[in-house]
Amino acid sequence: MMNIDEKIAASANSLAEKMAERRRDLHRHPETGWTEFRTASIVIRQLRELGYDVQFGKDVMEDSERMGVPSAEALQEHMERAVREGADAVLVEAMKGGYTGVVGTMDFGRPGKIVALRFDMDCNDVTEAADDAHRPYREGFASVHPGCMHACGHDGHTTAGLAIAEILAGLREELCGRVKFIFQPAEEGVRGARAMAAKGVVDDADYLLGAHLMMPKVGYLGYDVTGFLATSKFDADFTGVAAHAAGAPEVGRNALMAAATAALNLQAITRNSKGSTRINVGVLNAGSGRNVIPDRAHLEVETRGATTEIDEEMFDRAEHILRGAAEMQGVSVQITRTGGAASGNNSPELSERIRTIAERLDIFDELGTMHDIGGSEDCSYFMERVQKRGGQAVYLIIGGSLAAVNHNNYFDFDEHAMTLEAQLLASAAAELLKG
Repeated sequence: MMNIDEKIAASANSLAEKMAERRRDLHRHPETGWTEFRTASIVIRQLRELGYDVQFGKDVMEDSERMGVPSAEALQEHMERAVREGADAVLVEAMKGGYTGVVGTMDFGRPGKIVALRFDMDCNDVTEAADDAHRPYREGFASVHPGCMHACGHDGHTTAGLAIAEILAGLREELCGRVKFIFQPAEEGVRGARAMAAKGVVDDADYLLGAHLMMPKVGYLGYDVTGFLATSKFDADFTGVAAHAAGAPEVGRNALMAAATAALNLQAITRNSKGSTRINVGVLNAGSGRNVIPDRAHLEVETRGATTEIDEEMFDRAEHILRGAAEMQGVSVQITRTGGAASGNNSPELSERIRTIAERLDIFDELGTMHDIGGSEDCSYFMERVQKRGGQAVYLIIGGSLAAVNHNNYFDFDEHAMTLEAQLLASAAAELLKG
């Protein structure tokens, strides 16, 4: 008679072909942040078929905390496209406005812990490579949406999440407590997790598990990840007064000069002795002609900090500089937050538990730590929320033997990594859900 690890291994391996098919379907139909109507409808239907209680849309998202949402016109176009490509029209209409978050819950009917697992669904604004050196193109599952590509593995994350949901549903007679599957929109640009966390979807969780397919070879597991930088993404739009640059320059109010002054001074913000900081002005658009005082200017900026508090201080100082630069030129400025993430570190006790489980399963060739990862990931909002309430959280790095780095137009991964991810996370969740 098989033990629970053996049952999970058998299930994960039996689902390998199904996972490859689903991942390739999702890869062909990528959807950017807040437009994941087709992907979310697939997730909802699958979770319901497996017996999960499913909530989605506004029920799992705090509207005031959503950031970087596309225009109503763009959202409508993506809704219509999703239905043309097979999405459930009723579900798509229920997600109108880009409310594409999904939470599936299963209560096992016996007292126990609550385990949440988080998976992201959106794609990148990347045009996929179209030559035979790229396997998805060569084998016929490259993106059919121009300018959109799963170049970060979220198609694999969503697929693995649904496989894990299927595995745990098959073990419901052996588990206790409750499991929650969180399928998150708009991770790219770190826009989606904040709205779901603010709605309280993880407030009852004792444990949170998240994972990402990354560059190391298949068989690598990064079980202890620390050093996610908190980040704030924001736009600054300056509005001045246009005028003839020679005939009446004194009448004008120069938005370009305000933006340029701000850009230079933002880079000069003093570093922080309490931890590392970053700031970058990535876009400056302004002006309409050499003989016109510019009345419009647009900046796209990000700050980062070793902690959420440091990043907030960076943002506050940036805001003062932007408003000061506007005042110098007699123009107005509107600052709009478009994304953000908290700082994050794995809970040491849970990281160690994951290491022990991985050693027992003996499916990884290398177990490692990844300290000071140096980037940002909005799963940190869920992690921070759980940890502040006394729970534990981990974020894992799953080696994918990537064909190119994340966000590259030749990105692809070895699909066996999904089987390893499904087996590990299902086994970890099952252990945490024991009576």
